Amino acid sequence: MSDASSLADKDWRAERDRVTAQARTIIVKVGSAVLTNANGLDGGIMRALARQLALIKAAGAKERRLILVTSAAVAAGRAVLAAHNHDLAADATGLSARQAVAAIGQCQLMRVWDEAFARHDIPTAQVLLTREDLRARQRFLNVRNTFAELLAWGVLPIVNENDTVSVQELKFGDNDSLSSLLANLVGADLCVNLTSAPGVRAADPRTDPDAPILDHIDDAAALDLNRMCGGKTTVGTGGMYSKLRAARRSAQIGVPTLILPGRETDILTRAFAPGSRTGTWVRPSRHAISRRKFWLAYQAEPAGAVVIDDGAADALLHKGGSLLPGGIRSVEGSFQKGALVSVRHRGRDVGVGLTNYTAAELKKIMGLKRIEVAAVLGDAHYPEVIHRDNLLLDAAV
Repeated sequence: MSDASSLADKDWRAERDRVTAQARTIIVKVGSAVLTNANGLDGGIMRALARQLALIKAAGAKERRLILVTSAAVAAGRAVLAAHNHDLAADATGLSARQAVAAIGQCQLMRVWDEAFARHDIPTAQVLLTREDLRARQRFLNVRNTFAELLAWGVLPIVNENDTVSVQELKFGDNDSLSSLLANLVGADLCVNLTSAPGVRAADPRTDPDAPILDHIDDAAALDLNRMCGGKTTVGTGGMYSKLRAARRSAQIGVPTLILPGRETDILTRAFAPGSRTGTWVRPSRHAISRRKFWLAYQAEPAGAVVIDDGAADALLHKGGSLLPGGIRSVEGSFQKGALVSVRHRGRDVGVGLTNYTAAELKKIMGLKRIEVAAVLGDAHYPEVIHRDNLLLDAAV
């Protein structure tokens, strides 16, 4: 190993030891494939995780604040219906059926978690969220204040997407995405993601079963996730792709992620032990973005896209500029003023931002200079299509 490689190796190892020892606010996300077996919820695994989380919570000079993001409501609901000899396959043909199954399973999921943490004298609170709760600024602030109170009281919030009421445009997509948004909401110091996989492999295990497990990732933004990651898990909705995308998002606000094989014995306590190298450590970005820009970029899925020319791409990527009408070559989708849109250049998404114009207006003024825009729209127009303060480059969408 070269001197430079040795120094870099020591750097991330020291960083991991420091963060796992000192992190005050930790988000732990656990997926359906970890929490379930052929019969539904795996109570033994859940009790083991609760015991380990209790130990981690009590560690350190100041008691840690934990937020648990849990999947498995739908899997739990299916098991309940199967136990009552209900043929779910005959009825589960639409959104309402899935939402009803989630409603059944959420009760079971919370009951098992609540009983597991009660053994360690840790009170719990159920928090069910939709994307709208984090998209609307007032509701975002209300949710943040609720978490602050719960954590100050020593309560462990147990969070899940509110599948019972979510419609497609209000869904987070998966709980990996939800956990990264919570990292911004609560000011987390560390995210932990428990997966059914043995770890993050250097290549897609379906095509390269001997690909080594990575002990750390220096720059999540540089990963080719399509090459590295396989498909989604059978009972979950995420897979390693969504876990690494969530880790990349968290890294952008300076929050590292530890990805662990969640079903291994004492995985959490081993991972938090000094000098541990269990799992994959995803390092935070060296240049963290503002939490406002993070919220702006990920509070909704892009409603459309604008395709820009080489000059506009250079201004955005290298000169800190805003996007002007003259740099736009085409507009995709139908969106309103204030919508989040992707910015594309040569077939690649280079960022996302809030547009000052509707799609219809942009189609009228794209490629035009400012004086020409005024002739089309009148004097009451914005000089920028997307201001640099409302733009996040290299967004993980």
